[in-house]
Amino acid sequence: MKKIGTLNQAISEVIAGMGHGDMLVIGDCGLPIPPGVRRIDLALSPGVPTFLQTLSVVQKELEIETIVIASEMSQVSPELYEKTKEVLGSIVVDTVSHTEFKNLTKQAVAVIRTGECTAYANIILKSGVFF
Repeated sequence: MKKIGTLNQAISEVIAGMGHGDMLVIGDCGLPIPPGVRRIDLALSPGVPTFLQTLSVVQKELEIETIVIASEMSQVSPELYEKTKEVLGSIVVDTVSHTEFKNLTKQAVAVIRTGECTAYANIILKSGVFF
């Protein structure tokens, strides 16, 4: 049995298979997931698990070069926006409209669906390299 890192088999498998520039999405329970994109559904009930809990676990294993968020997040959910920046530290943040964000999810290797019910609690993590 794995004893450290992400215990979820599907998430661990996706992260291990990602290359430079690949995109992994963590989304709230309302984010539409495009047909053909792998869905990893963690949602158990409203708020469980949270967006930030999921992001905190994933960012420990994934080398993240940049992130993409919807510009609406900072306006509609400013507290979540600030906490997200705290979790990710100095990683470059790109912002796009929510419409463009949803369009970008079509290119993701997977979408992790959380139980989060906060508006615009969605992020695209672009994989970097550790060397």
